[in-house]
Amino acid sequence: MTDRAYQICTNCIMDTSDTTLQFDGRGWCQYCCNYHSNIKPNWHPDERGLKEIMPVIEKIKAEGKDREHDCVIGISGGLDSSYVTYVAKEKFGLRPLMFHCDTGWNSDLGVSNIQKMIEGLHLDLVTEVVNWEEMKDLQRAYFLSQVSFADTPQDLALFSAMYNFAANNGFKYVITGGNNSTECVRESLEWTYFSTDMVQVRDIHSKFGTRPLKTFPICDIMKYRIYYRWVKGTQVIKLLDHVPYIKKDAIAELSEKFGWQPYPQKHYESRFTRFYESYWTPKKFGYDKRRAYFSSEILTGQMTRDEALERVSKPELDEETMAHEFEYVATKLGWTVAEFEEIFRGPNKTFRDYRNNLFLITLGARIFNFLGLDNRIFR
Repeated sequence: MTDRAYQICTNCIMDTSDTTLQFDGRGWCQYCCNYHSNIKPNWHPDERGLKEIMPVIEKIKAEGKDREHDCVIGISGGLDSSYVTYVAKEKFGLRPLMFHCDTGWNSDLGVSNIQKMIEGLHLDLVTEVVNWEEMKDLQRAYFLSQVSFADTPQDLALFSAMYNFAANNGFKYVITGGNNSTECVRESLEWTYFSTDMVQVRDIHSKFGTRPLKTFPICDIMKYRIYYRWVKGTQVIKLLDHVPYIKKDAIAELSEKFGWQPYPQKHYESRFTRFYESYWTPKKFGYDKRRAYFSSEILTGQMTRDEALERVSKPELDEETMAHEFEYVATKLGWTVAEFEEIFRGPNKTFRDYRNNLFLITLGARIFNFLGLDNRIFR
């Protein structure tokens, strides 16, 4: 944190806990300005969006007609991945193969929701289980490094396993739950650095890890953006950006049709992420990722600013539950509570304290922004 005077956006709830965030003369933050200037004018979750995506849908069907499955979708049990699965199968008639990466942190509710979607839609599922000892070693390394984004190992595994599987099995189309409706506010690098920066991952692991990552799924950003896209021909389709996607309506629809159950908060299908976002980052690093999630919903008209302020005024989990989760995570990672508390009290660091590939990744992100392939602000 810095000595900068506190300021909160007058339009959403992003504030100077994102320490480099800038505001205009109205008090609007960069995210709000970008949404109205770049995202909203180019986003069409209506008949126009449907018309735009239909040629892609027909191409997927045509190219996959001789295959058992014409596309692949990663599913976590969360709302975005569950709803896009439903839309792809029932509303567009696609034949997806479902892919799940088990990092060792699945919640019971997440597993249950996956099963309900698979059975309810009569889909096939492939599950890749990450070697737990390697996952644990990399997660321990990230905690010991004192960077805020301790969820990087899990994000890296989920991302890499999905795209490696698609490319290695000849899938040209990967449908994701990524969307503007609930994710138009892209967290800053200060909050969430690139999980696919393998320069940084390897540096941190070399300093704090104790075992080689022999089978851990790895796909760096260059492999994903260049080799898989332009050599292997893998395309990523954000289907939810072309149809109406309102969070409360999607929850109601999935609950009614499949018995799907909602989570208290985005990404809570992972027990690790629930701990990381509800305890570790707010208490150790002073920022609450719910500000980005709720600000996205404010901008897309799904939540009022007052409702969002009320939600972030109190923790998502009560103190007793958080204490229990602290002990659970510590024990699962091989530490005593006292050892984990010592790490918690250690000096905070940022991605700049370790080797990184920020220049090239930034250049790639700027190019994608310029080409209109990603209209979210990058900062």
